[in-house]
Amino acid sequence: MPIHPAIEVCGVTKRFGAVTALDDVSFSVEPGELFFLLGPSGCGKTTLLRILAGLETPDAGTIRFKGQDVAELPPHERGAPMVFQNYALWPHLNVRDNVAFGLVERKVPKTEIGSRVADALDRVGLKGYGTRLPGQLSGGQQQRVVLARALVLNPPVVLLDEPLSNLDAKLRVEMRAEIEELHTQSRITFIYVTHDQADALSLATRMAVMNAGQVSAIGTPLDLYLRPPNAFCADFLGEANIVEGAARWVEGGRWKVDTAVGVWTVTTPVEPGPAARCLVRPENLQPMAGPADGFNAFEATITGIRMNGPTVTVALESGGLALRATLLTQQGAALHKGQRGLWGVATANTVVLPQ
Repeated sequence: MPIHPAIEVCGVTKRFGAVTALDDVSFSVEPGELFFLLGPSGCGKTTLLRILAGLETPDAGTIRFKGQDVAELPPHERGAPMVFQNYALWPHLNVRDNVAFGLVERKVPKTEIGSRVADALDRVGLKGYGTRLPGQLSGGQQQRVVLARALVLNPPVVLLDEPLSNLDAKLRVEMRAEIEELHTQSRITFIYVTHDQADALSLATRMAVMNAGQVSAIGTPLDLYLRPPNAFCADFLGEANIVEGAARWVEGGRWKVDTAVGVWTVTTPVEPGPAARCLVRPENLQPMAGPADGFNAFEATITGIRMNGPTVTVALESGGLALRATLLTQQGAALHKGQRGLWGVATANTVVLPQ
């Protein structure tokens, strides 16, 4: 028998009146992946997740689960429970009954329900919480209940809609680790929607970066961060300095680009066009004692310094360009606004974006 992807999205389009929420979207997800749909608000990612869940119907295109067209299947027959950002727990039911709800609806024998609910609660770290009401739980605990309610069904796919958006920063980090562990243990295919780059970069097996109803890029977090295929992806995945320039010549197999802050040696997998956009991540900019081989160096003035805790963001001005550098707090301790000096980025970290 042929091995099919867990999910295939083929040419999906969805309109709401005059607004096109999804425009000919296509991609596939392999079994066991933790696949992210990442993008800004209004890009269509939640609409796509609702189509996968069967809560919306596409105007065009097909959705296949393991090779089967699921257009005619209602949500409860797709094997893809959805974890909502607002928890959607029954406030009058205790934790155990909330988790058991889907099993009861499917008329699973009571003896089996008890053991499966106990196992699901144990997997999410809520053993002993079965008799509590949702109002007696913290936000993080309620999110674990929602995850348990999905996992108890033993589904091939779990759909997660901004599951950590209601949690504080510290709890988000803790829950990321727990979701990663749950995914590793279960090997269930997770489709995870978020606008939070940190969630996607830290958890995703692969991701689709979406913009204005279309897929802008698909790849692993590392590939898309280090070698983004376009300016939108570069700017959305973390912070980006994009320096416009003109590619002039090749020297020793390396391209030279004229920029407002000097001639740079750049890394590019393809021949750049006449107009070259150089990507420099802020963490790759650093103060320098002097020119050095393998670095693109330039004079810059510090226009501001912002403390972030473990890091500082240094705002720079050079050649009419506004740039940002990210340093460890201890490295930035001796810097001050108005200070002028030499800054640089390794040529290996100066990437030309594809046209």
